[in-house]
Amino acid sequence: MAIPKKKSAKRSARKPAAARRGAAKKPRGKGRAAGASSLDALFRPRSIAVVGASRRANQIGHQIVCNLVEGGFTGPVYPVNPHAPVVHSMHCFERVSAIPGEVDLAVLVVPRERVLEAARDCGQKGVRGLVVITAGFSEVGGEGGARQAELVELCQQLGMRLIGPNCMGILNTAEAFSMNASFADTQPVRGKAAFLSQSGALGAAILADARGLGLGMSMFASVGNRADVSSADLLEYWEHDPDTDQILMYLEAFDEPERFMPIARRISRTKPILVVKSGRTASGARAAISHTGSLAGSEAAVDSLLYQCGVLRVDSMEELFSIASAVQTGKLPAGHRLAIVTNAGGPGILATDACVSAGLVLAELSKQTTRALERLLPPEASTANPVDLIASADAERFDKSLALVAADPNVDMLLAIFVAPIMIDSESVAAVFAKHAVALDKPLLTCLPGKGHGDPAIELLQRAGVPNYRFPEEAARVLTGIRKLQMLRERPAEAPPVFRVNKKKARRVIEAALEADRTTLKGSELYDLASAYGIPVVPSSIVSTREEALRAARKIGFPLVAKVEAKGLLHKSDSGGVILGIRDRGDLFDAFDKLEQRFLEESPDMQVLLQSMRSGGVETFFGAATDPAFGRMLAFGLGGIHVEILKDVVFRVHPLTPTDAEEMVHGIRSVALLDGARGKPPVDKQELQELLLRISQLLTDLPEIQELDLNPYLAGYEGQGSCILDMRVRIER
Repeated sequence: MAIPKKKSAKRSARKPAAARRGAAKKPRGKGRAAGASSLDALFRPRSIAVVGASRRANQIGHQIVCNLVEGGFTGPVYPVNPHAPVVHSMHCFERVSAIPGEVDLAVLVVPRERVLEAARDCGQKGVRGLVVITAGFSEVGGEGGARQAELVELCQQLGMRLIGPNCMGILNTAEAFSMNASFADTQPVRGKAAFLSQSGALGAAILADARGLGLGMSMFASVGNRADVSSADLLEYWEHDPDTDQILMYLEAFDEPERFMPIARRISRTKPILVVKSGRTASGARAAISHTGSLAGSEAAVDSLLYQCGVLRVDSMEELFSIASAVQTGKLPAGHRLAIVTNAGGPGILATDACVSAGLVLAELSKQTTRALERLLPPEASTANPVDLIASADAERFDKSLALVAADPNVDMLLAIFVAPIMIDSESVAAVFAKHAVALDKPLLTCLPGKGHGDPAIELLQRAGVPNYRFPEEAARVLTGIRKLQMLRERPAEAPPVFRVNKKKARRVIEAALEADRTTLKGSELYDLASAYGIPVVPSSIVSTREEALRAARKIGFPLVAKVEAKGLLHKSDSGGVILGIRDRGDLFDAFDKLEQRFLEESPDMQVLLQSMRSGGVETFFGAATDPAFGRMLAFGLGGIHVEILKDVVFRVHPLTPTDAEEMVHGIRSVALLDGARGKPPVDKQELQELLLRISQLLTDLPEIQELDLNPYLAGYEGQGSCILDMRVRIER
């Protein structure tokens, strides 16, 4: 009989687990200011020095001074260059320490060999914020890495916060500062989106594209090498910024994921966070003993981490800006029901196909709405969703139709499509769209195919802050994106549960294996570890001789499965190390002989694992693996020999909450097998969710476990019981 599941497990809130391995914390020096307010010297300075200011128009030092002055920075700007008496018609100082007034922020644009000297001078002057534009640090390796470490240590000693090095600069559009301390050639539009970019080269394009789309920026930071100020620091700072309503990020790598996760999870509930994370195609998978290790990789970790934080990951900068322009309206849909109002059937069909394919549904308009539309529209029009007003629809017809559809309680969001015929005034239709978009408490997106920048109708929508898209498919992606954002924000805030387990028994298993200088558990150790955490295991016995096998068979009962236990052999079924359907003594001895013939010569110490043969369920897979950057991850999916072929697996970053576990079990493509397919009864999905949470607690309590596989785990049909059929565990001190 399988180990019974403990239904009376005690649950309670617990503190988060210790920081995961693989991500070192940044040192904080004695003199370094703590907390989000320490970034005020960077983003809310009263005065700025540009060290390396230049008189030549094609130099970065000249562009930064120009941006500060022309952008209307509200405090004094001090050019610093010992070889130039005047820059941009302003007196130039030899060094920062020679400036008579106080300096809050210094921007360094000097050769890398002079950065440390300039930074030291800034610190002695009392500067509290440093932006180092100069490259040639950790990104080039070798001496560059040592140079960066020295710069960080110097900033910590002198109490300066550092952006960069190797960055494009920062800005704050708030009227009280109007600071553009970057070398971008575009002055940003003031708005409510804060943007972090880990690419300086991409930063200039980001600002230009945002301006072209009418997406307003509150703050912008090109963080370069992230030697000091990190993504988590900026998230925390922007959380409390009243001028920031959403946060956009372009990331190439994660720093301090253990800090990022709780901060992002908290902030995303009040301020939407959208991320483009590059590097999706990097393989990232390393050699591993487990199925989990070969399936998991950094991309799965990134996807899981961002999702669990309530952060929306998008595939491209284009998609980021498209969704951000809709988010800036401050309206997210309460549900997934969409209504489309159009004057052209083709675009309406394209939008319908794209939206339904992305998981949205066409709202079923109420009878009251349909009857009102029938009275309003010509007979040729379609009053079903999508509502087709036909080509003759003018501003008045759009106005009345949108009012009726928007008032329908079955509609959560709207898409208004207008293909401009020659006889209809496009600007008047755009004005109607703008009126409803502003007045409604539901999101309304517009699509004007064939209209580009500079068209009066487009300009009108942009001035009104109405999201407009050239193609119906693009609008559909945005509608899907803002719905996902709202769903992420609705995920419950939970703590991992705590079960009553035998931690001491499990600890003894781990310590014994480590003392024996082994990195994998074997035989009864696996049984003891699983049973200590209430994980049901099929009755088993490790044997070395035929006599021991016969005694074990009498105790366990036929039918049996025989599995070879040999050092270095990981996937037994691939090597002929599993024999099924052992029904009597003769079958048992035959199986023992076959396994010895196949493995004894290369593995003289081989043993045989005998297990009760189980059927009547669905083979599933539970696993855990350790990502170098993000720590341990858990996996659930369809199991057995197909796990790496079908790859029907869902990942989440450890530790799990009940919602995480529920999403994992319900998230596999083959979930229909769990619900009962082709006349089969369903399995107990609640039991599978609890098992995931127990494994998560096991990983929390025993950090030595680096990889774990339960494959297959036979999820029994309801009332039949479930159990592990095979298990692997790798540990590391």
